[in-house]
Amino acid sequence: MNIVILGLSITSSWGNGHATTFRGLVRELTKNGHQVLFLERDVPWYANSRDLPNPDFCQLALYSSLTDLQARFWEQVREADLVIVGSYVPEGVAVGEWVVQTAQGIKAFYDIDTPVTLAKLERHDYEYLHPRLIPQYDLYLSFTGGPTLQRLERQYGSPMARPFYCSFDPALYYPEPQTLQWDLGYLGTYSEDRQPPLEKLMLDAARQWPTGRFVVAGPQYPTSVQWPSNTHYIPHLPPAEHRTFYNAQRFTQNITRADMIAAGYSPSVRLFEAAACGTPIISDYWDGLDSFFAFDEEILVAYTAADTLSYLQELSEAERQAMGERARQKVLTYHTAAHRAQELESYARELAGKQELEVRG
Repeated sequence: MNIVILGLSITSSWGNGHATTFRGLVRELTKNGHQVLFLERDVPWYANSRDLPNPDFCQLALYSSLTDLQARFWEQVREADLVIVGSYVPEGVAVGEWVVQTAQGIKAFYDIDTPVTLAKLERHDYEYLHPRLIPQYDLYLSFTGGPTLQRLERQYGSPMARPFYCSFDPALYYPEPQTLQWDLGYLGTYSEDRQPPLEKLMLDAARQWPTGRFVVAGPQYPTSVQWPSNTHYIPHLPPAEHRTFYNAQRFTQNITRADMIAAGYSPSVRLFEAAACGTPIISDYWDGLDSFFAFDEEILVAYTAADTLSYLQELSEAERQAMGERARQKVLTYHTAAHRAQELESYARELAGKQELEVRG
């Protein structure tokens, strides 16, 4: 296929989880013989922090405005077999309206933030998607599975909503022997709704275990955050250092956005990356988590700081390593970027078959 993707960013991972997801997916699509053009809005906050300015696995073009996009890439969008518009694309509603009017091939919306998107729609916040656009996209690729897919089709009129979870690249995430620096680590950009559970499950545990070693990595944390004395803070950790970061932890902490907890079935890419490194995960609870990892065998669930501490202090080293390996095998079997590329191909074939039947009918 000739594929055009209009995404938030593929060049910069600063403050977003989109870039690494797009990189893995696009790399695998190219490996499978597809031609991919990635179109990214040139914005200063990514321009100043591009950790992959020239990807060698796709054609990349930056555009300065909606007018610039329409003027320079009308033909590519019109002629593509598949055009994908991602969530949080600047002026996403206008971009989407132009795509559905222009493209002759399959038109898809890739929502890497589905629960956040739906919460915004309920508030009539149409930052990058409007309800009227959803029925015009042939395919809604949703970060979230479960009941949300039916909601997208029944309430919002999507012709075809399908799960399209985040993924990881096995060439980048794997176990790597090194000295364990921390008992528990967390990787994630600051968000107001994630901070209370981070305090409750991890930072309170750090305060109660003064000899424990803890670390938090991610941008945008306010200066008002009171880090425990045994917790190291890293303001930004580029993707190239994520594998080393996970492998230096005995356990890693997973904290989920409130909207994603409410929707359920919304695994973070950090879950898959940590599991791929064989690092056992201590997670907050949300519906559907056990459809990705088996509780107490592949993942640990904490509700309080006491739960976190019991895992850190009581699980034997043999049990810890076995749990990490079981989770690693699970994600290698179901959640690599190659799996997502294959799923996208299958959805495109499904749509092509439907459209052919409609034409015959």
